Amino acid sequence: MDALVGQYAGAFVILDRDLEREFEERLKDSSALAFRLAYAVLRNREEAEEVAQEAFLKAYQNFQSLRDRTRFRAWLARIAWRLALDRRRSSKRRERREQFAADPLPAPTAEDLAASSEFQQRLQRAIEELPDRLRQVLLLAAVEGRDMKEVAALLGLPEGTVKSRLFLARKNLAEKLQWTASALKTS
Repeated sequence: MDALVGQYAGAFVILDRDLEREFEERLKDSSALAFRLAYAVLRNREEAEEVAQEAFLKAYQNFQSLRDRTRFRAWLARIAWRLALDRRRSSKRRERREQFAADPLPAPTAEDLAASSEFQQRLQRAIEELPDRLRQVLLLAAVEGRDMKEVAALLGLPEGTVKSRLFLARKNLAEKLQWTASALKTS
């Protein structure tokens, strides 16, 4: 933590040493969570580490303004989650620009399509097309394996809302993938 503070000296100041110690204690309990959430969104270790560090810095800068410090873990998780989503969106925009600038590839043959991991790509695309509110719950509950109470606490939502969003996310995915499967059979 001292290395991080030294690196950004002058960018922020916490005047109260007790407050700084409290931040460090709370960060010890929550630091792995920030990385795991960033990794769940980005699926890239280096980028997830960068996002987690950025989340720590933002949390440190704004710790004084946090009213309910018992909610630090959920607060840090939301910071990391949003930063990871922002990074992923930025990355996708950059990829689209680069793809647009590159020459188009020749159309794949039917054999190429059959041999590819078509379903995995379609599943990933279907997850990415989910609205953010549904995708967040799905990733935390299904991918991270968290129970409903944890997801509710992390996102600051009632448990019933989490359950209904998870149901809607799974239903939406099933519909998209069912349509995909029937489209593949007819072609």
